[in-house]
Amino acid sequence: MASKTNTPLALFLAFNLLFFALASGCTTCPDATLKPDKSAATCPIDILKLGVCANVLGKLIGIIIGNPPIKPCCSLIEGLVDLEAAVCVCAAIKANILGSVVNVPLSLTLLLNVCSKNVPKDFQCA
Repeated sequence: MASKTNTPLALFLAFNLLFFALASGCTTCPDATLKPDKSAATCPIDILKLGVCANVLGKLIGIIIGNPPIKPCCSLIEGLVDLEAAVCVCAAIKANILGSVVNVPLSLTLLLNVCSKNVPKDFQCA
């Protein structure tokens, strides 16, 4: 008698395992990578501190012995992801903290590249 009550339970468990295996074994699932929301990006650091980056734009070509102006600037944004770094530098440019910048996209790209960061695709400093 006990085997007759265990048979439906065993079949139920077997089908559950089968369906869970099929559901979790998705080989053609859509790409589940998260894309950052550029409209909600904020700068996690005080942009006034980025004033030390003003020297970087003017002195990238010159040879400086000792502590070049690149180090203090890049140390501020080294822990940020590319989008956050771009937002911070863009905010500093717009707030005129880096001095008068004529070509904003070029200055943004140059400053981020020097600090081993990249301007995110489709990012516009407006």
